[in-house]
Amino acid sequence: MSQQQDTVAQVTTGMRVVDSTGVEVGTVDLVQRGDPSAVTVQASAPVDPGSSLDELIESAAAEEPDVPADLAARLLRRGYLKVSTGLARTGAVYVLADRIAAVGDDGVRLTVPAADLPEEE
Repeated sequence: MSQQQDTVAQVTTGMRVVDSTGVEVGTVDLVQRGDPSAVTVQASAPVDPGSSLDELIESAAAEEPDVPADLAARLLRRGYLKVSTGLARTGAVYVLADRIAAVGDDGVRLTVPAADLPEEE
């Protein structure tokens, strides 16, 4: 297991996340270990135009990570955290496993400022 995977494995949902400048980003919402064999993200099935709005929202909500395909592929390969935050317009940002500086009792410390984290779409 790589060092990044070990680091991600120490993270649990609800942990505080602090960026490289000491700003509190938010709390961990989702922990996803990396899968080196995750090469591409499958395009979601075409949505039936007759679907109800609820079905549409449900099918969209199930797709993680909710970012452009090239970034999603990197996140899936390396592992990532989804962090609930008031700093992003969409309410969540993603943290690549290699952007985690340390995991401790006080939470997760990042190697980058919050502004560098990709927002959920």
